[in-house]
Amino acid sequence: MPQKVKRTVRAVLEFKSQKKTDGEKIIILRIYLDNCCFNRPYDDQTYLRVYLETQAKIHIQGKIKNGELELVTSYILVYENFMSPFKSQKSAIDNFLRSYSSYHVGAEKADKIAHIAKSIMATGVKMKDAHHLACALEAECKYFLSTDDRLLKKYKSDTILLLNPVDFVMYYDYDDGGL
Repeated sequence: MPQKVKRTVRAVLEFKSQKKTDGEKIIILRIYLDNCCFNRPYDDQTYLRVYLETQAKIHIQGKIKNGELELVTSYILVYENFMSPFKSQKSAIDNFLRSYSSYHVGAEKADKIAHIAKSIMATGVKMKDAHHLACALEAECKYFLSTDDRLLKKYKSDTILLLNPVDFVMYYDYDDGGL
């Protein structure tokens, strides 16, 4: 197994160990999907990578619908979706966000988010991406999912794990601790 994959598996297993229980109370993991993830099903599915990411995103949405994961949304995510020129896509995404959001980072936290985002931008992350990440950090998400390779490579954190949706699906349910 390639070293990069082993490191990713170990990191996911460490984060996953936090999802089990806290005494008798089950802890459901909070995740944040950026706008790229939500729009992936509307991209050209003839590309294998796009198709796989789409299927992974749909699988993750199923886990959210079933209550296995908590979806965090934000004013940045809502705004970005609102700016989409594609009405049917915008409507479908908005309906999902409204129906399944467990926690919403609202605009009343904009100053705090901007402060967090500023330090994220110092690592070379673009402004919108930094604001999405800041919202996920503010909501104490364990996972931030994106299909943006540049973002996934740029930002590293000890408090949140940034993954592609395919990687998340491949390793989230991984139970063999033998790696």
